[in-house]
Amino acid sequence: MSQEISKPVYLDCNASNPIEPRVLQAMLEAYRVLQGNAGSPHLHGQNAKEAVHRARDQIGAVVGAKRHEVYFTSGATEGNNLAILGLAQQGKATGKMHIVSSAIEHKAVLEPLERMRSMGFEITLIKPQSDGRVSSQAMIDAMRPDTLLVSLMHVNNETVHVNNETGIVQPIDQVAQGAHARGIWMHVDAAQGFARDIEPLRHPGIISMSVSGHKIFGPQGIGALIMRRNKDHDGALAPILVGGGQELGLRPGTLAVPLVVGFGLAAELALQEHVARKEACERLGAIIHQWAMSHRAKIHGEPQHRLPHVMNISIPGWDADELLESIRDHISISDGAACTSVCATASHVLSAMGVREPELSGAVRLSWCHFTDAESLQSALQAAGQILGK
Repeated sequence: MSQEISKPVYLDCNASNPIEPRVLQAMLEAYRVLQGNAGSPHLHGQNAKEAVHRARDQIGAVVGAKRHEVYFTSGATEGNNLAILGLAQQGKATGKMHIVSSAIEHKAVLEPLERMRSMGFEITLIKPQSDGRVSSQAMIDAMRPDTLLVSLMHVNNETVHVNNETGIVQPIDQVAQGAHARGIWMHVDAAQGFARDIEPLRHPGIISMSVSGHKIFGPQGIGALIMRRNKDHDGALAPILVGGGQELGLRPGTLAVPLVVGFGLAAELALQEHVARKEACERLGAIIHQWAMSHRAKIHGEPQHRLPHVMNISIPGWDADELLESIRDHISISDGAACTSVCATASHVLSAMGVREPELSGAVRLSWCHFTDAESLQSALQAAGQILGK
């Protein structure tokens, strides 16, 4: 029997959560018994369809949405593209050619917005305050009679992206109230806050939100666009992919039923256990905060606005790349959004917050979860600390 090799402690949960064992078991069972296509009329197909409907109910329950308001996608990135690019036809037909968003959005929002700009839409991006929060009043003040869409992420996570990078929770409910009063479509990239910061996402002014399975301890490769039915907006969203009538004609393609089943159970468990998970993350966060302070780290973003499982820091004298390489045998952390790390540049989020060099190029993100073992964490941080010279 070979001896188990010691692994670094995983502190990059914002990039992807470990899968919940109960979710994995449910998926394995689904692969075994749900062979049918959910679009087929026979018994095998109907069994798969019922499993999909149950998952829609489980996911919708987190934000108070109905079964028919949950549209499955490959992840939050596809959901963001669908919600933004899918409104182009409506904007051109109504003459509403203005969009309001923030300068700290994930690239999965900023790049579709640039595509909209190339189609003739005017884009207004609101910069954050120095604490990492976007002013809700600034967002509301930017809304105009010709505004088609307002898009604001729930939590920033540009891996350096809930603020995904900083963990800062944005005032989506306040902005949604302003959009609702003006009849404007409000979209939220909710990948990092879904099933964690629950009440704001239940605001009726939020018409659509994108969510992802692997951010809530479910499988990778599955997500959803949750779109509330609203008589003022029904029919406004057009598909950006064609080739089938699945997902009520909004997103074609055969559903990956086992992934859907896993996502649904992950959402149900996250809703049931979110308080206990938050408390576990707070305890772990205290350990990490103490370690960061012992190295005179600068923490980016105000703690009262930050979710308890993420921290973005710069350690004096250390460039991010050098730091990551030096401690990689002990802890796995990140210096930029996982989806863009192959061409990493200084964080546009931190830059928009006013963070300057050398802190900007030294910024790294630590993100943990309720599965993180406290004893292993302390040992790994101690070993990393010795390398950092403490």
